[in-house]
Amino acid sequence: MFGIPGKQAVSITPAAARQIAKLMARDGSQGLRIGVKKGGCAGMEYTMDYVTEVDPHDEIVEQDGARVMIAPMAQMFLFGTEIDYEVSLLEAGFRFRNPNVADACGCGESIKFKDVEELEAEQAAARG
Repeated sequence: MFGIPGKQAVSITPAAARQIAKLMARDGSQGLRIGVKKGGCAGMEYTMDYVTEVDPHDEIVEQDGARVMIAPMAQMFLFGTEIDYEVSLLEAGFRFRNPNVADACGCGESIKFKDVEELEAEQAAARG
């Protein structure tokens, strides 16, 4: 939908692919659907759900047994995002490195995206 021919919508690190594939196998799901919704102190939040059915409108990225589906309304906001899975001494979880984020709250749970016009212009320029 908002992609660049020959380029995946999001990238998945090997650590994230292992964790997604592990959870898919454990839960018998078809993959991880990511999206965005209004909320949080910066205005938007990421959503993540393991799903049993693939929506035909989802953008699908597969890597090393992991399947990530991007909800249609989130595709423009997530294009170019790297999904990682990090483990530290105190916590473990998925991390999104998203070039479309203009601002984030201090805890990192809430984000603000660049304006739609700016995102469209950047994606048009990348397509050439």
